[in-house]
Amino acid sequence: MSQLFSPARTRGFLRATAAAVALSSVLLTTNCGAADESGGDAKATAAVPAGFPVTVDNCGVRTTYDRPPSRVVTIHQHPAELMLALGLKDRMVGTAFPDSAVLPELKEDYEAVPELARKEPSFEKVLDAEPDFVYGGYGSAFAEKEGRSRTAFADAGIDTYLNREYCGKKKVTMEDTYDEVRTIGKIFGVADRADKLATDLKSRVGKAAGKVEGEPDVPVFVYDSGDKAAFTAGGKSLGTELIRLAGGENVFADLDDVFGDVSWEQVIERRPEVIAVYDYAGAGSVEQKKRFLLSQPALADVPAVRNKRFVVLPLTATLVGIRSAYAVDDLARGLHPESFR
Repeated sequence: MSQLFSPARTRGFLRATAAAVALSSVLLTTNCGAADESGGDAKATAAVPAGFPVTVDNCGVRTTYDRPPSRVVTIHQHPAELMLALGLKDRMVGTAFPDSAVLPELKEDYEAVPELARKEPSFEKVLDAEPDFVYGGYGSAFAEKEGRSRTAFADAGIDTYLNREYCGKKKVTMEDTYDEVRTIGKIFGVADRADKLATDLKSRVGKAAGKVEGEPDVPVFVYDSGDKAAFTAGGKSLGTELIRLAGGENVFADLDDVFGDVSWEQVIERRPEVIAVYDYAGAGSVEQKKRFLLSQPALADVPAVRNKRFVVLPLTATLVGIRSAYAVDDLARGLHPESFR
């Protein structure tokens, strides 16, 4: 089982390395121009949209956009879905690293954009798509050791943006999701769309939270992966906030990180009543994870295991992106089914 679940370990250090990536890029100088195939500057002849230039501070990098980016590569699924939800498919020239099934309403548009790689693409592969903007979901999107640092992209005349969850902030909340939507809307000159999307997401969360208001908090253990130890969501993760909004309490909210390892003895001691299983490619199927948990004699008396109470969440639903609002409703229904009858 350890080999089956090992891919999830990579996320354990992504948050830690994100701060270093940001610091190494603080002196980044950006270039918003992009040459067309004839060698001329296509943007120079276009009218500057209202509201531009726009200056954005992102993870220690300040970028001024003279006009909206027009050729975008997204690395990781949640940035791609956010772009599509804002109606920006026509700006996208490549996606990479799908984590799970795409939201049904975005599936057709997502599949219309070329997929550059199943994991993070090489620097050269990204350059082949001729982007003027690269939007990364995890800190690994701009891994310096892989040659994809933000400085490297800047030197190539390409602007970058890193999902704010990996800026080294101490705690991530739903407000970060709304702010992320509005910031991307500002960069692309679609602030009105972004305000509407953020308002709709906030309303979705409010309706789900309102359904379980006043209900006792249900103790929840997040099972991401692992066999010898449990890889789980800590107190700094958005997952902890989603559980709270859904009428639950993360039993490892005191873990001072986004993700981390805990012992099975700790899981047993904290007696979760529900297990939230994170679902994503490369870490074993949901059914494999459930079978593993149900087959462990030491876990037999844990209430969630004994009663087979599982809630499944796509990993993309637990990140700063449009899915997080959907996750609150899914969690609330799993934690307090009686409130939705």
